[in-house]
Amino acid sequence: MNTAISPTPVKLDPELKVRLKRLATARHRAPHWLMREAIAQYVDREEKRQSLHQDAVAAWEEFEETGLHVTGNEVMTWLETWGTDNELPTPACHK
Repeated sequence: MNTAISPTPVKLDPELKVRLKRLATARHRAPHWLMREAIAQYVDREEKRQSLHQDAVAAWEEFEETGLHVTGNEVMTWLETWGTDNELPTPACHK
């Protein structure tokens, strides 16, 4: 696997380019550093969002196959006891 960093051109409109330069100056960073940081944060966030979506789809498919679930009221009753001396166990799934 090649781990060399390769340049990727990014076209910015003039107003955004001015804003980026202004922010880079204020942060004592290069505009390039800010762009890389912004892209990395965006990709991390979107990967997490995609993973959450896949988990939700898998959970829905499991529910459709088994019919097992916990009601919203059961979850709320359980959550209301968190951190108390009378904390309840996790509610059991049922049909």
